[in-house]
Amino acid sequence: MKKWLLVLGMITCMLGLTACGSEEKTEQLMSSAEAEELGAQIVESINMCVVQQMQSQVSDPVVLNAVEGWEAAAEDMGSYEEIISTESTFDEKDGVIDVRVKGSNREAIVEIVIDNKIITGISTNVEYTFGEKMEKAALNTLLGMGTVFAVLILISLIINCFGVIPKLQKKFSKKPAAAEVKAVPAVKVSAPVVEEEELTDDLELVAVIAAAIAASEGASSTDGFVVRSIKRAGNKWQRV
Repeated sequence: MKKWLLVLGMITCMLGLTACGSEEKTEQLMSSAEAEELGAQIVESINMCVVQQMQSQVSDPVVLNAVEGWEAAAEDMGSYEEIISTESTFDEKDGVIDVRVKGSNREAIVEIVIDNKIITGISTNVEYTFGEKMEKAALNTLLGMGTVFAVLILISLIINCFGVIPKLQKKFSKKPAAAEVKAVPAVKVSAPVVEEEELTDDLELVAVIAAAIAASEGASSTDGFVVRSIKRAGNKWQRV
């Protein structure tokens, strides 16, 4: 029954527009009384659809958008109470009907747009007080400015990090090199030690060797040479 009432209301609106458009003598699409009746029918039908939760049964996109807009506006407007006034503007084929409705919290205006004798749009606009509009404007301004300053601060921090990053890289790159230097033990290179056998304390051995060398050279005495040191070469003695 509820579904049929909704459909009947919409059909009545369409028939009213058709009847008005069929009159060739009229200069405008409909009179003020007809616009008021049409607006009331549309408002009542939309409100009933929302209250009875019949959105799933609506297939027409214009009606569906009107129902969704009314439902969204009801959060601020409150529950529907009555129609306050109706204003309309028409020419031969086009027109706009503004239906002011009263809600439990705020008033709203249901705008019905007619293009070429067809309803092309229905929207619900909640009426806010001047203080509420200023409050919303202030909140939007603060939100926008806060977002801008937050982004600027973030960019400034990122730019400052560019000066710190090279220092950190330099600091961390030096530590492994220092560790490697400490890990390598120092190697001391010493010159080879040539062991020489000093014979100053063994004069007898020096005299014997000097005499043997003089005999091998055919000298009669050891005055022609001086034995300074003696090195062992295998099993033989070598003169240096």
